[in-house]
Amino acid sequence: MTSSTSLSPVHVVGGGLAGSEAAWALAEAGVPVTLHEMRPVRGTDAHHTDGLAELVCSNSFRSDDAEQNAVGLLHQEMRALGSLVMRCADANQVPAGGALAVDRVGFSQAVTAALDAHPLVTIAREEVAGVPPAEWDSVIVATGPLTSPGLAAAVQGVTGEGELAFFDAIAPIVHAETIDFSIAWRQSRYDKVGPGGTGADYVNCPMTKEQYEAFVAGLVAGDKVSFKEWEASTPYFDGCLPVEVMAERGPETLRHGPMKPIGLTNAHKPDEKAYAIVQLRQDNALGTLFNMVGFQTKLKHAEQVRLFRSIPGLEKADFARLGGLHRNTYLNAPKLLDGRLRLKAEPRLRFAGQITGCEGYVESASIGILAGRFAAAERLGRAMEPPPATTALGALLGHITGGHIGVEGDGPKSGRAMSYQPMNVNFGLFPPIEGPLRAPDGSRVRGAAKAQAKKRMLTDRARADLAAWLGTASSAPAEAAE
Repeated sequence: MTSSTSLSPVHVVGGGLAGSEAAWALAEAGVPVTLHEMRPVRGTDAHHTDGLAELVCSNSFRSDDAEQNAVGLLHQEMRALGSLVMRCADANQVPAGGALAVDRVGFSQAVTAALDAHPLVTIAREEVAGVPPAEWDSVIVATGPLTSPGLAAAVQGVTGEGELAFFDAIAPIVHAETIDFSIAWRQSRYDKVGPGGTGADYVNCPMTKEQYEAFVAGLVAGDKVSFKEWEASTPYFDGCLPVEVMAERGPETLRHGPMKPIGLTNAHKPDEKAYAIVQLRQDNALGTLFNMVGFQTKLKHAEQVRLFRSIPGLEKADFARLGGLHRNTYLNAPKLLDGRLRLKAEPRLRFAGQITGCEGYVESASIGILAGRFAAAERLGRAMEPPPATTALGALLGHITGGHIGVEGDGPKSGRAMSYQPMNVNFGLFPPIEGPLRAPDGSRVRGAAKAQAKKRMLTDRARADLAAWLGTASSAPAEAAE
């Protein structure tokens, strides 16, 4: 048996969610790892601390429903694989209805402490500003959406083509004590109780039709951050659109998005239906901070304060953090990476997290787990097949490494995936269920119940296939997996 002390370390570049998971997966497999994190030596436009796995946008890991939601299923699969991120999220959860949200400070501190204490993990606070040295024979690049310019340029040089980019926006955070609860009230949509929740986990601020229309007009006309010339053609990711961009798409867009009033009843005026509702979600364990759900923005700070204080219940709001905007980078992964996340042009380099073109906290972390497991198996001389495409892990990996349909171009750069965009995990990435939909008792499902039955069958199949995959881990030589 190979001793961990005789193994060369695998180098992980980037201490975000994906890098932390990759390092943890390697160390737990008995492989020494050096985790390189450039903060605090070099900061970013979005981070505020030097903690590992710092959450720079929302504090929500989204739905924890493993029966009817692909994100919740991914949570469950990550827990089954020993995820450090999920362990620390579960230990630092705050009420959020049907979602899993965390105290962002406690969460980051827990991840940092776990990695710092692991005997096989060395944390190096330094920037890797170019192509990793040749003597690093196994590297996982998990630098995320804020890859340093030097490393981004080096990666571009190795791949022979430019990485793609998009803008990602951050939502404001409000001090809870400055919310007017004579106007706002606490309630989860449809009173849904989630992990650690009570069914009254969101703060709701109601708007009349006139207030809503004035607010939308203010968003559209508001003073916004201007782009540099080189940023002008960078698209947004649809899952994180700035609130003013949504407003520009039509006056009713927000009412059918983050400001939808359905499933909520005004505790102060139960007979009066709100035309639109702004929701805030708890952001820390103490319940002293709440973030504005879906209100990521590129408005200038003074304009944010003016407009957001026009929301009923937030007239005297004190903001712990205002919204912001940062530019994300990601690879044309279907062309550049193989099925085990290795760069085809230089296989000693693996990529994980948002730089691969997945989107979302848990999606990034899950790809970090897989990259770490692939690298560990390779270092230990073992085979490791990718997870089945019927699982959430396998479906997401398949999208990143080849599931995107369509190519364009001729010559040396032919085969470029068309319109490859950041993707959250969703049931559309899963192979379809064949045959008729069945209820748990075996009866055929028809009508309105078909959607729920389909999701249940997809998640049941995923759990069974993941268990089989985990139970048949091979110890054959790595060459057998090629």
